[in-house]
Amino acid sequence: MAAIRRPLVHAAAIATAATLGASALALPAFAAEKPAAGATADTATADRPAAGGPQAPTVFSLADGTLDWGLKKSFREYVKRGAAGTITTSGGATQAPDNGAFTFGGAKGTYDLGGNALTAAFQGGVRFTSTAHRFDITIADVRVRTRGTTGAIQADVALNGARQDDIDLATLDLTGHRPGQGEGGTTVLKDLPAKLTAAGAKAFNGMYQEGEVLDPATLTVKPGAPVPDPDPKPSPSTSATPRPTKTPTAKPTPTATPKPTTAPAKPKKVVGGTLSWGLKESFRRYVSAGGTVTTAGGAKKKTNGYVFPYAKATWDARAKKVNASFGGSVRFRYKAHGIDMTFSDLRIKAAGAKGTLYTDVKAQGRTSDNVKFATLDLSRVSYAAKNDVVLLSKVPARFTAAGAKQFANETTGSPYRAGDRIDPVTVALELSAGARTASVPDDVDAAGSGGAGAASGGSGGTGPAGSVGGGSGSLARTGSGAPSGALLGVAGAVVATGAGAVYAARRQGPGHEARV
Repeated sequence: MAAIRRPLVHAAAIATAATLGASALALPAFAAEKPAAGATADTATADRPAAGGPQAPTVFSLADGTLDWGLKKSFREYVKRGAAGTITTSGGATQAPDNGAFTFGGAKGTYDLGGNALTAAFQGGVRFTSTAHRFDITIADVRVRTRGTTGAIQADVALNGARQDDIDLATLDLTGHRPGQGEGGTTVLKDLPAKLTAAGAKAFNGMYQEGEVLDPATLTVKPGAPVPDPDPKPSPSTSATPRPTKTPTAKPTPTATPKPTTAPAKPKKVVGGTLSWGLKESFRRYVSAGGTVTTAGGAKKKTNGYVFPYAKATWDARAKKVNASFGGSVRFRYKAHGIDMTFSDLRIKAAGAKGTLYTDVKAQGRTSDNVKFATLDLSRVSYAAKNDVVLLSKVPARFTAAGAKQFANETTGSPYRAGDRIDPVTVALELSAGARTASVPDDVDAAGSGGAGAASGGSGGTGPAGSVGGGSGSLARTGSGAPSGALLGVAGAVVATGAGAVYAARRQGPGHEARV
């Protein structure tokens, strides 16, 4: 966890001020004791280290501490009321009565006065589950770091079995927050504003957006003993440094660099690969609730999407460019709602931090070729090959205007908008015949056809937000605030209202949208 402001530095030093002579660091609220009556200025400063003498330690351990944080009140209420779920704590974490905030205790870490850096790890975890809405979220191994006026809450997050470790779940803003004094010599930073990070939003599969305001956090720490300098500077030696001899050293004999006996290896070419993609989870679940999803042309189904076979590709690691095409197709049919959509001939064009996903789309009898379907964020991927495999893993993707338009109809338009998040894309390119593509997922259906898609849906005619249509065969509009059912993964609509409530979308009559 990051570093804390200078006022907390002072508060941490208070605990050892008597032995370290650090009273000068104390805040007005925690002022050092005044000299006894009759003490002179000389006696008051007699214990201060002399110039050039041993310096007071700057790093302190944390003897104890707690983090009081509720994550998000509306989410807690949604879990207990809207989803009829449960919230359980473990490992020493506790929850306040009436579905209140959580307390994570047993803080261990250090505080560095020199760098104003605080790191603390806390015990315990909290788990949110709902059988009705089919989600299971665990937050554990909570840590906090601060530096200056900024900080972060870090944790391991498991969502329905998929775990992400050591992610920055929330940012902290310490601007204008001065530490107070708590019981037992503790230092308290109360009600620090917290906001959801991009990684935190991803951990919740897009139910909330980056920058969403979370519950404020209160940090309480108790300074412990000084931590010895791990790399003390050696004391100056009294012995004189020996003078160099006057005898000049022999000049080195230049040795010619041997010329290579073989020509440099030619750049490798792409010989195979795969593209893994699920389109949009809420759409898959909606169709699978009452329709079918089939693959063809070598495409195969997997647990969370589809794998498309390699067609051709070019790759340039130095220029950070990839241009790859993939075969196969996936078809979504939901006859009762008038849906018949096929996606084929997928292509990826990537350059540096940006890229585009293209595809041919056949929907309700119309065909659109080479649709600029989604934008790709490649800012965190490497174009370098490892073991003869170039892996662009879990690249974040968002609808373009043209991509969202493919789901439109004359009655209600499209339920999606440009910029809406869709499933991430993974591209793996093989540079040799023996290379193993790391993106080939588990649970692949070798038959590659039939069935109800990659993930089982719910029951009845309801679907996730942005999915259920009326009798006219339209996809209903749910509004930009809907999280598209990504977090809950159920066939019920999920709406990111103030309380995060969940309602089932009901089919409307012809010409009407589903209201959730």
